Amino acid sequence: MQWIEKDVKTQLKEVRDRIKDEKICPKCSFPKELCICEDLEAEDQRITISNERRRWGKIVTVVKFKGNFDLNLDDLSTKAKKECASGGTFRDNTIEVLGDHRFKLKKFLINEGFTKENILIED
Repeated sequence: MQWIEKDVKTQLKEVRDRIKDEKICPKCSFPKELCICEDLEAEDQRITISNERRRWGKIVTVVKFKGNFDLNLDDLSTKAKKECASGGTFRDNTIEVLGDHRFKLKKFLINEGFTKENILIED
């Protein structure tokens, strides 16, 4: 009798694990159809675009990513530099583009899929 109960418990556990893996999001614990992870992550993400003066009075547009971003900044900076037809680099969570390209970069980021509300242009 114990053998049968143990076998049933094992089978139930396997079924629960399978259902959990297939239908429930591991991050937010909602069903995958109702998953809110992307919305939660988008609220935590902030992008600020500003200009800085560097050596000899040169202007550099700096895009700072604050929050949890799961993206390749190297590829994004390459695309941004091509969009602005300018040079630049990326460091840590920032992209630097030579010249004043604040509004171009905002349009670029919106086209790349970032939400308009999370992008702030500073003077």
